[in-house]
Amino acid sequence: MTSLQPKISFVSLGCPKALVDSERIITQLRAEGYDITKHHEGADAVIVNTCGFLDSAKAESLAAIGAAMRENGKVIVTGCMGAEPGPILAAYPQVSAITGPQAYESVMAAVHQVSPPLHDPFLDLVPEQGIKLTPRHYAYLKISEGCNNRCSFCIIPKLRGDLASRPAGEVLREAEKLVKAGVRELLVISQDTSAYGLDVAYASSSWQGREVRTKFLDLARELGSLGAWIRLHYVYPYPHVDDVIALMADGKILPYLDIPFQHASPSVLKAMKRPGNQVKTLERIAAWRAQCPDLAIRSTFIVGFPGETEADFSFLLDWLTEAKLDRVGAFTYEPVTGAKANDLGLPVVPDEVKAERYARFMAHQQKISAKKLSAKVGRHMPVIIDATDGLIAKGRSKADAPEIDGAVHVTSRRPLRVGDIVSVKIERSDAYDLFGTAV
Repeated sequence: MTSLQPKISFVSLGCPKALVDSERIITQLRAEGYDITKHHEGADAVIVNTCGFLDSAKAESLAAIGAAMRENGKVIVTGCMGAEPGPILAAYPQVSAITGPQAYESVMAAVHQVSPPLHDPFLDLVPEQGIKLTPRHYAYLKISEGCNNRCSFCIIPKLRGDLASRPAGEVLREAEKLVKAGVRELLVISQDTSAYGLDVAYASSSWQGREVRTKFLDLARELGSLGAWIRLHYVYPYPHVDDVIALMADGKILPYLDIPFQHASPSVLKAMKRPGNQVKTLERIAAWRAQCPDLAIRSTFIVGFPGETEADFSFLLDWLTEAKLDRVGAFTYEPVTGAKANDLGLPVVPDEVKAERYARFMAHQQKISAKKLSAKVGRHMPVIIDATDGLIAKGRSKADAPEIDGAVHVTSRRPLRVGDIVSVKIERSDAYDLFGTAV
């Protein structure tokens, strides 16, 4: 019977928010009896979940669609790039269907057209927590869709719409199922996590017999009661973010904030139209660390934004020296078709200047990172294991999110399993990683 089931090959590109969309589609496919395969050849259809934020991401998406067309021919395109299908149709007019992001019903309708299911859904074919594309021990928990901000370099609101928060009770029930299924770490994601609930006036919903407000602090507090690591991503530094630091200091959620600062120069931030209280950020970071000394802050920055002067860039480097962020990523500015930044009339920073500033930025931050990590040598810290090979394992501390931050390389006298949380004595460090022994 299994061999007769229609097979769907799936390609998931882009950010963790898109990954959650992919998980929802795959969950529905499995619920309807479809098999999922990694091989285009021999599949009844291919679904490509695209990213459409940067031109380089669009190029990657078009390449993935092209490979699927060559190897299979029945291709359903969804995701952010599908919100503006012109470039897709220009390159591949024979695709079977194109839908925008979060269009789960449209994707399933397209699948039914290309390859109808053989039987009615049997929901017991699918685990209660749904199908996940992450390892079993961690999962992304998307709490809202869309964004109300209008940053000049970004077209996400155009692709995904305005903020649409999920009811707190719904989010918490999903989190509960994931933890029950063995997930040890929940990574809370959205486009603007700290704006959660603003669109519904923080309306309450029922969970475990009580009412919980659809609000950033309330959700974080309740998630912290589930017994898993709770990691907050995409947190804009609105004033009420200060309130969640107490939960971190008390060990309720991980002492970790992923804040996309993007820059530090006031003139650049103004041109970017960045939201949040950016004026006294350094003072707030100092206050957060005074309340929660183990707080790890990660961020991303753009160098070479239109109009960025050498003085602006020097300001950014000085800010980094003062802020001493734990984990930092950077990108050279890339103009996005349809973004307001293209119409600001500001001087374009030459590519060679962007590249030179990027190299200086990364070298500057590398020294900060190396110093911060060296201060952890000699400490004992909990580490969640992501991969293991006998007595050698690779994991992450509370300061490290999967795939984007550093790692802890662990040696052990006993075999470790993926998903274990073990105490590790840190013995040495380099610019990005820690090395230690399980105790």
